[in-house]
Amino acid sequence: MIRLEGITKSFGALQVLKGIDLTINKGEIVSIVGPSGAGKTTLLQIMGTLDRPDRGHVMLNGTEVSRMKEKEVSAFRNREIGFVFQFHQLLPEFTALENVIIPALIHGTSFDAAKKRANEILDFLGLLARASHKPSELSGGEKQRVAVARALINHPSVVLADEPSGSLDMKNKEELHRLFFRLRDELGQTFVIVTHDETLAVQTDRTIHLVDGRIVAENEENI
Repeated sequence: MIRLEGITKSFGALQVLKGIDLTINKGEIVSIVGPSGAGKTTLLQIMGTLDRPDRGHVMLNGTEVSRMKEKEVSAFRNREIGFVFQFHQLLPEFTALENVIIPALIHGTSFDAAKKRANEILDFLGLLARASHKPSELSGGEKQRVAVARALINHPSVVLADEPSGSLDMKNKEELHRLFFRLRDELGQTFVIVTHDETLAVQTDRTIHLVDGRIVAENEENI
């Protein structure tokens, strides 16, 4: 579903990625691990079309996005890719429901259809009773589940998560991790997760080890 071929990326004289070849299959949960500075977040950003490689090809569902124009890339990203960040990135002035709806409205979905879809996702995630609450009124775990709902609103092909449980306590980490696997099992959702959490990494279908801008190992796990 996702294929990266020969990806390199430099920032000035510093080469961060040094020829990455990677395939992500539909319905997989894949973790990317490695020391700080290994290039994990840069790789995720290139995979998510938030940044462009210096060389190489990025393909998603047969479309080579690395050669698209910026306006085309933005529309493609909104339609095909969901994002979950470490610190949820919810807009504080909007309710949970409104935060979830925003990507659907950008996509061109009518407000009524977007609201219906958002309520369905929030209900699935056990958050329907919190739909009218603003982020300041939600717990850390609830905020991150709202961020997951927002990532899912446009039926993305893949959800990319950058340290999604990094700011959570142990209980909320475990709940979030279980949610990822439930979404994979019940909805067939694909996830690529950058993480330092070894407990999560060992549960995923595959673990990609990145060191100094190169993939040095790939482990398959049985869940």
